[in-house]
Amino acid sequence: MVRTREFDTEAAVSRAMELFWSRGYEATSVRDLTQHLGIGQGSLYGAFGDKDGLYRAALEHYRATLAANALESLKNGADARSAIRTLLVERIRIAAAEDGRGCLAVNAVCERLPGDPATRRTVRDMQDASQEAIAEVLRVAAERGEIAARHDPHTLAAFLVTFLNGLLVSAKITPDVRALEPLVEVALAALG
Repeated sequence: MVRTREFDTEAAVSRAMELFWSRGYEATSVRDLTQHLGIGQGSLYGAFGDKDGLYRAALEHYRATLAANALESLKNGADARSAIRTLLVERIRIAAAEDGRGCLAVNAVCERLPGDPATRRTVRDMQDASQEAIAEVLRVAAERGEIAARHDPHTLAAFLVTFLNGLLVSAKITPDVRALEPLVEVALAALG
């Protein structure tokens, strides 16, 4: 007889995401995970295959929640400059929180690459989605005359995502939002 799963896998993935985010992949043991999630080792393996499977699920959860919400915020800005400023500053605040835990996606890249092609694909997909969303905001803004049209929107979006990745690493080193926020204004100057 097959046993039914006796725990909420979505809640478990969310809690695992928080643990991986605060500790990293390598420093998080299966025992840490089972204790934090309140499940047995057999349940973890049955639901996710192994620690790596749970990590992948946690990265996907991050992509579907926090990363998706960040991109959704671009649509709510009054103009391109304020929408992008809000996106960048909010990401800095999240990364600087909890004594500089950073961004789960950037942390994953720094810890797991180049040896983990699956993590590379997942994070690259997140980065590509960010670049496309920002490029669209920039394209529309250039058509409206809000920003200078001297740069290709895709190149400018790639610059802003690369800049953001650097800020997210910097937030781990110096978890001080007030020290990092002024850098956003320097990057926004590229919008012309």
